[in-house]
Amino acid sequence: MSVLHSLNPVQRSAAEILEGPVMIVAGAGSGKTRVLTFRIAHLLESGVKPYEILALTFTNKAAKEMKERITALVGTQALSIWAGTFHSVFARILRQECEALGYMRSFSIYDSDDSQNVIKSVLHSLSLSAQQVAPRAVQSRISGAKNQLITPRQYDALAKDFFEQHVAKIYQEYQLKLFKSNAMDFDDLLIKPIDLFQRFPRVLEKYQYRFKYILVDEYQDTNHAQYVLIKMLADRFKNICVVGDDAQSIYAFRGADIRNILDFERDYPQSRTFRLEQNYRSTKTILAAADSVIKNNKQQIPKTLWTDNAQGDTIVLNEAEDDKDEGLTIAHQIQDLCAKEKLDLKNFALLYRTNAQSRSLEDALRRTGLTYVIVGGVEFYKRKEIKDVIAYLRLIVNPSDEECLKRVINYPTRGIGDTTIDKIQAFAGQENITLFEALLRSGELTTISERTKNALRAFSTFIMKYKDLQQTLSPNELARSMVDDLGILKAYKEEGTPESLARWENIQETLSAISEYMAQNDNGTLEGFLEEVALISAVDLAPDQRNAVTLMTIHAAKGLEFPVVFVTGMEEGLFPLYQITPETQALEEERRLFYVALTRAKQRLFLSHARIRYRFGDVTYPVVSRFVEEIDAALIERNAPRHYAPSRTQTDAGGGARRYDPYERKKKPALETKKPAQSAFDDGDVDYASQSQEDMQLRVGAVVEHEVFGTGKIMQLAGRGDDAKALVYFNSVGKKQLMLKFARLRITS
Repeated sequence: MSVLHSLNPVQRSAAEILEGPVMIVAGAGSGKTRVLTFRIAHLLESGVKPYEILALTFTNKAAKEMKERITALVGTQALSIWAGTFHSVFARILRQECEALGYMRSFSIYDSDDSQNVIKSVLHSLSLSAQQVAPRAVQSRISGAKNQLITPRQYDALAKDFFEQHVAKIYQEYQLKLFKSNAMDFDDLLIKPIDLFQRFPRVLEKYQYRFKYILVDEYQDTNHAQYVLIKMLADRFKNICVVGDDAQSIYAFRGADIRNILDFERDYPQSRTFRLEQNYRSTKTILAAADSVIKNNKQQIPKTLWTDNAQGDTIVLNEAEDDKDEGLTIAHQIQDLCAKEKLDLKNFALLYRTNAQSRSLEDALRRTGLTYVIVGGVEFYKRKEIKDVIAYLRLIVNPSDEECLKRVINYPTRGIGDTTIDKIQAFAGQENITLFEALLRSGELTTISERTKNALRAFSTFIMKYKDLQQTLSPNELARSMVDDLGILKAYKEEGTPESLARWENIQETLSAISEYMAQNDNGTLEGFLEEVALISAVDLAPDQRNAVTLMTIHAAKGLEFPVVFVTGMEEGLFPLYQITPETQALEEERRLFYVALTRAKQRLFLSHARIRYRFGDVTYPVVSRFVEEIDAALIERNAPRHYAPSRTQTDAGGGARRYDPYERKKKPALETKKPAQSAFDDGDVDYASQSQEDMQLRVGAVVEHEVFGTGKIMQLAGRGDDAKALVYFNSVGKKQLMLKFARLRITS
């Protein structure tokens, strides 16, 4: 029990009980990782064998840190624990058991790009164009079907329209192509183990006895397939401990199902539930703001977060003229805080709902000379030159990998064009062999020239040479020799451009990564390195030490924390997004996403919105997000646009100070003859009564119904067509400015 002495009473209770099902509801910043770590350490202290413990996380980085912490507590026995992401753990199981399903252990793991390329190939074989059926949309449907454990045949039976019928055919062919290439996509790494366990009960029993104690982090983010896998493995001993926070369930678009955590007590009637409610991260002000927002959700496990931390500064709400002004305001605030409070740039995070928002923020940071880094941009292993090298290595390990073969067969240039590849594919189909096997027999094809046959022969000989060298060379030696043999490093260096030199450096870094992998893994293999690369995420690659402002989407920020956080674009239609707000479940997920954004902040929190924002090439006039209005007004300090009212207080008619109201109508400056584009509701000279509304049946004074805000009364109307706007007073939320093309108001009287 000594290992638990530093935990608070609730944390200790949650870590002490080792037998039976346990759910730990861990509020933001409440030390859930600490509890999970100490619980595993306590298991080991209590005599449980390390190999009997399975810890499932959502990033490799989290698994690595967990192992390091446990090792610090109880020693090196912790290194024998199976800890990793769902995909990495079950890929490891499949490496050992996949032959029962007809796969070779050298199977490739296809990323999203590989998957789309296979879909495009299937479309071509079915005489469908990417214009008729979008590959990305098909990929999304197939992924969704897999996560719901729907087979191609079942999908075909459920298809309701032409698109779904097309998807059903593509799904069937897609799976056949993957199998023929001895490859699995990310979803297969979860689906195939379920298939394995269902078809071979003895294999399931083997792993049930192996993993007598199962712990799952971020349980609220599990999808249906993950839920089924956990339930199957835990069914014999039911020593399952899940840790999560329903208020941070934000991945429904990836298939995550919040019901998994909400229904845990129903799934395991004998379970014990512990609520970690003390927050160690944020100030009282930030926590109160987050609580005032999330309490508006109906679907949740009741909990009351509290903290012994200081009250902290009020939350600053920046109102900007436009997105450019929003970025500059934030940049100047960062400069001020760095100067006054001696903060480093790495203390700051700028969060946004959509990636497109980063452009204006980046522009502002560059203009003010602030160093920044974007998390979730082009990932290192997604860069072309690196994917080319990795494709060669994957092909050496698994010559059946058709996508890798097609990627590198003419790189560097060998004079092997698409027409030749089509002929070889047709031959492979006729002979029912793999593309590489057809390549080895290309001499039989009379439709290919001798020069091309020689090029094909040279390529296949190159691959077979290095496949044989796997037996005598270490992975890092083999990779370096292969790259030298290809001559690509020399070519990039001779080209001498900044871009080519950057590619040269990236390939060198890849070779270093293989060497580093071998140094850290005594029994490391090329297959092991390639699997690690395939399963790595943007979060695993996020920079830790660089002194720079961090820019990222809110989804990418989950699990992180920063002293100072800016949440940008707090506008209806952007956050929450318009296209998903009408559904209550989707709106609640958007609110949970905002809750996650708020609780990333430790000491200071800034929110911002713009009066004008350019979206999809058009000028829009957004209104403040409803989420801002859900925060207790006493917690917020409002900042006016810099061009209008630099001070945050104004003087009323009686000479007293009053809080600045960003929605107050302003007169034009005396010397200004023309104001740049702005919302009509901010222009004191607009005569609303004279505005033409010929394309709508709305009028000032009409009582209307809004699907989110409820009943309201129109106070003002302005604009025409797509630019038409209304100022409506709603009984539920007060005044709201709405773009009519989005608002979908219904007249009731």
